[in-house]
Amino acid sequence: MRLNGDVHLTYCTNVHPGESWAETRAALGRHLPAVKARVAPAAPFGVGLRLSARAAGELEASPAALAEFRAFLDENGLYVFTLNGFPYGAFHGGAVKQKVYRPDWSEPDRLRYTDRLACLLAALLPEGVDGSISTVPVGYGADIAPAAAARAAENLRRHADTLARLRDRTGRAIALALEPEPDAWLDGVDDAVRFLEDAVFAGARGAGDEDVLRRHLGVCLDACHAAVLFDEPLAALARLEARGIAVPKIQLSCALRIPAVDAAATAALGDFADGVYLHQVVERSAAGLRRFPDLPAALAAPRIDGAEWRVHLHVPVWAERLGPFETTRDSLAALLARLRRAPATGHLEVETYTWSVLPAAHRGGGLDDDIARELQWAMAALS
Repeated sequence: MRLNGDVHLTYCTNVHPGESWAETRAALGRHLPAVKARVAPAAPFGVGLRLSARAAGELEASPAALAEFRAFLDENGLYVFTLNGFPYGAFHGGAVKQKVYRPDWSEPDRLRYTDRLACLLAALLPEGVDGSISTVPVGYGADIAPAAAARAAENLRRHADTLARLRDRTGRAIALALEPEPDAWLDGVDDAVRFLEDAVFAGARGAGDEDVLRRHLGVCLDACHAAVLFDEPLAALARLEARGIAVPKIQLSCALRIPAVDAAATAALGDFADGVYLHQVVERSAAGLRRFPDLPAALAAPRIDGAEWRVHLHVPVWAERLGPFETTRDSLAALLARLRRAPATGHLEVETYTWSVLPAAHRGGGLDDDIARELQWAMAALS
């Protein structure tokens, strides 16, 4: 949806399972019109599209399929303005965990996949609307050696060249946004700033080349990821703006918060260890911050009673509580209040992809209703 000015709000379709184009197209046909009818029945509705590498390849190889999809969008008052290019392969139905980061940006398959996404997005963008693609934060932290980081920086420069050529050829402006995540190689926004400035932009061939890089490469601020690190999203955004780093997209999301961990809390948290996604945990106590790569590791460690935990688990953005636990909704609300006064990006995307793995007691009455409720909450906060 287009809000005030050139701000567009949507939800990410990575919540819908589908790895082939046929599966993805069927899910979009079921859910997009239903969500639009609930939140924007009389206005165009923006789409945050997720395409796996397989689906993107199949769609690119079939002009007829692309034309049919564009006709579907037009007939239903829909338009695509942003893509989620983070998960390359399967994202539902089995253990994802660290596999979601592969291939990383040091590998040619990641570059080829993201170039393909950019070409598809250029073909789908409506006139006068810029595009964005969110992507992995280079890779998983333990997997990225210095040589791999250097290759990643070069591949990102090559992708920026692709985006610049697309803009010259099609008139469509697209930016890539690295999405920091706890325990990834770009753990938080400060890591992303350092990497872009010291490794990517520093490799520019001149002032004009650096301008191209800065125009086409930036950071996707995920409010859940920042909050897990005890880095308030509002403060993280201020630091990005102070350094002149582009923010092509902000993902509206909340984490699970346990203000004072005890035996009862850790027992109840076992229900959230779904075995599909990584649920990184950061603990804050008098001893400082302690990190755990996944929820089972945190639950197995010696407990510091009274410490605060933040858990990387995308929970409904409207929820202040989930059962005995709190959420980081207040942090998200503060960010949205700032965006209401002074937009920092044109692309806002609700990204709660975990509905299928949330304990049943915390799910709503139906997925389309739940997605609509999140969008309605975000719209109210922004207006």
